[in-house]
Amino acid sequence: MDYPEGYELVFQAAAVEDDVVIVRRTAAAGAGGYPIYEDETGIVRAEISERGEVRMLASGGHQDIGVPLLVRPLTP
Repeated sequence: MDYPEGYELVFQAAAVEDDVVIVRRTAAAGAGGYPIYEDETGIVRAEISERGEVRMLASGGHQDIGVPLLVRPLTP
């Protein structure tokens, strides 16, 4: 299965505009067998299926993980 190299995760923000985080595919796979994607800091991590289903992954203790409103694949 070919998976996109990256996604935009759109989170609802308290500010006027939503918060967009870009994540890139890593070499790791999650419990569901799908690729794990993370942002450049390694703090935002998600397992994303080929259907765009997202399972957010904690990258540290006491992390309050939100679920994105929208997941958009990045086009090459």
